[in-house]
Amino acid sequence: MMVHPLITQKHVDDYQHDGVVLIKGLFKDHVEELRAGVETNMADPGPYAAENLKEGEQGRFFDDYCNWTRIPEFENVIRHSPVAAVAADLMQSKSVQVFHDHVLVKEPGTSKPTPWHQDGPYYFVEGQQTVSFWAPLDPVTEASLRCVAGSHQWEKPVLPTRWLSEEDFYAGEDIYMPVPDPDAENMKVVEWAMEPGDAVAFNYKILHGARGNNAPCRRRAFSLRLLGDDARYVERAGPTSPPFPGHGMKAGEKLREDWFPTILNG
Repeated sequence: MMVHPLITQKHVDDYQHDGVVLIKGLFKDHVEELRAGVETNMADPGPYAAENLKEGEQGRFFDDYCNWTRIPEFENVIRHSPVAAVAADLMQSKSVQVFHDHVLVKEPGTSKPTPWHQDGPYYFVEGQQTVSFWAPLDPVTEASLRCVAGSHQWEKPVLPTRWLSEEDFYAGEDIYMPVPDPDAENMKVVEWAMEPGDAVAFNYKILHGARGNNAPCRRRAFSLRLLGDDARYVERAGPTSPPFPGHGMKAGEKLREDWFPTILNG
């Protein structure tokens, strides 16, 4: 089976085995468009926007999500870049649905790291066919995304926590494993120096994090979360992140098309 020209069969095989791969130039034709979208987002944050520094910490760590339907630049990239076709190949899925977008900006001198976490436990969706794309809009070396290869195959999910308070996201749940320290535990951590428009693709169950940004330039990143054929709504022990209030879905259902549109159906 042919794959999209931006990737090879090895990308697909590595994604299935390791749960994470680097895609060079995935958004190379859309960097300025995404930068403009990030500026719009920061000037007019959505209801889920957050500043992720405690009082006295230096710099600025802004993040926000679920804005693609109100920021035209994001919607255009989602619908007209190669991202859906590449996602289908990596996930080995005929269909691709939008879950949500996510913007993360670390200004120069922001030493706070992004905590180690898996995205999946925060979400109300389960399935093997999932992919997140993390794309820097500035050159990155030390502030690049760091992923633990193969962690999507762990028997237990990692405990989701709140980034500022470090509290358990679902208090009292014992189905999760504690958040590990991949460096101290000699896990296989992969990371890459990246140029604007490159993207790391990773499964929702991959453990990942990032160092602070001690470089003299900003580190803007655009993330996009997509779903494949087997993704289904699941109930969690509490409010999910993103919450999507009033969605009305029931356990086992595919996500509703009017909120989570299909952007590729092969």
